[in-house]
Amino acid sequence: MFEKLRPLNPYLRRYWKSLAWGGVAVLLYNTIKVLLPAVIGHAIDDMRHGVTQQKIVFHALRLLLVATLSAIFLYITRQVIIGASREIEFDLRNDLFANLERQPPSFYHTHRTGDIMARTTNDLAAVRQLLGPAIMYSANTIVFTAAALPFMYRISPKLTLCAFVPLPIASVLVQYFGARIHHRFERIQAMFSDISAKAQENFSGARLIRAFAQEEAEIASFETANLEYIGRSLHLVRLMAMLWPTLEFVLGLSLMITLLVGGHEVVTHRISVGDFTAFSVYMVQLTWPMIAVGWVVNLFQRGTASVIRIDELLKQQPAITDDPLQTHRHPSRSGAPASLPTAIRGEITFKTLSFTYADGPTVLRNINLHIPAGSSLAIVGPTGSGKSTLVNLIPRMLDAAPGSVLIDSQPIRSFTLAEVRQSIGFVPQETFLFSDTIRQNIAFGVPEATEAQVLEAATIAHIGKEISEFPKGFETMVGERGITLSGGQKQRTAIARAVLRDPRILILDDALASVDTYTEEQILSGLRKVMEGRTTIFISHRISTARQADQIAVLVNGQIVELGTHDALISRDGYYTSLFEKQRLEEEIAVTT
Repeated sequence: MFEKLRPLNPYLRRYWKSLAWGGVAVLLYNTIKVLLPAVIGHAIDDMRHGVTQQKIVFHALRLLLVATLSAIFLYITRQVIIGASREIEFDLRNDLFANLERQPPSFYHTHRTGDIMARTTNDLAAVRQLLGPAIMYSANTIVFTAAALPFMYRISPKLTLCAFVPLPIASVLVQYFGARIHHRFERIQAMFSDISAKAQENFSGARLIRAFAQEEAEIASFETANLEYIGRSLHLVRLMAMLWPTLEFVLGLSLMITLLVGGHEVVTHRISVGDFTAFSVYMVQLTWPMIAVGWVVNLFQRGTASVIRIDELLKQQPAITDDPLQTHRHPSRSGAPASLPTAIRGEITFKTLSFTYADGPTVLRNINLHIPAGSSLAIVGPTGSGKSTLVNLIPRMLDAAPGSVLIDSQPIRSFTLAEVRQSIGFVPQETFLFSDTIRQNIAFGVPEATEAQVLEAATIAHIGKEISEFPKGFETMVGERGITLSGGQKQRTAIARAVLRDPRILILDDALASVDTYTEEQILSGLRKVMEGRTTIFISHRISTARQADQIAVLVNGQIVELGTHDALISRDGYYTSLFEKQRLEEEIAVTT
């Protein structure tokens, strides 16, 4: 049990003072609470020698004092321990989110979003229940039982022994049911992850589902998964339904023995009526702790199962990190005399670069390419030739072999990830917008940007006028993933977001695919001013986009088969020439029709 909780040790150590104060409060609460039956027993025995108003008031005040102190320390116990569990939940959630933020895109290709969401919500709540109520009720049960036993033993050793005879049965039951609860809760959480993933995919793909008229099929599929989840949950409910009544039966057995044996002790004058009453109150006070054992076992089993699932995410190490053997020599971090430029200029070199995805084919082969700082490069080629893979190596979204990618003549790993990525404006092939205003989406990389700067970036991307015509202008909410905008509008918003960063390196991964040729020309016209003095790389399937670049690389099957200016490549009569002729013919046909 405690071995499974080891991942929580750093958090428990962080809040050890709160937990220690909680332990003190538990001791004081139960120390006061254990006096209550003794006070009641003493009052009854005292009343046997005569009832007076003075005695009634005296014993009533004693009971009130004990009850008041008990309530105060119970409040402190709950406030401190439950509060600590909330603080640990807060830290765990932050650490989980931070670790997930550091993961590369490939992590999310192999981990479903719904499963991650389930672990960061449902599982986290189960861990909080483990660290809060489960610990608190367990401590109260253990301390009160330990404190009550001497009092009960003083009243009657024989009665105490008889009353506690059934308790080993309860221990066996708890062990038996606990293991099964743990197993079933693991299966429930796994199924909950499946349901969350199913719902998330359906909500994200709502347009596609409607387009293919698959609403009923998806509803039926979700209902099937939901039935499986309910079935597994009912199995756990049935198990818990057996545990609690069984524990209550054991407790009832103890009370019955107390009544039979205790009654006989009173009749034979071995104990007084007050002592028997006090003993009975102790047994009643043990009722809730005994019943709570079943609930606490449930919380512990749920919590330990969830700790394992959360720890799996916390243990995930980012596949791409700063290289400590290289970055410590960089002047921006070491304070040493500047032997390297502190700001990235934008010169990019690929040196004998080959790249293979994990457990996949080789995508890039022997790439040798130099892009001078401030120049522009267009990359063209058939689908699947490795164009996006190549540009993703620059911001280290993917990691190439050491020494095969250089920036400013230095290995890219000699810079931190932050330094490289802060110098890059990237417009990916799949545009993503947040469920926020258009202004916030454009200013995502520069939160402090002014209205004028946002408008200028939008104008360069040739979307400023369209946004201004919206009823709420730049404060228009775009909906999840920008669903309220067209494909072209989303791409141009993404371009404006990249331009606003004023990056040294601007990468456009087929960023003009969703706009018409007229809009493309308008955007390129605006970008020409932006491209001055900065390195620009853009992937395109259109020759009209690529022809103005300083150099054009033709990538086929992961290799650069042609490299040069537009005019130079046309004269070679190769792949680029055939692509140019094909697109020119398509334009002529479009004009004539």
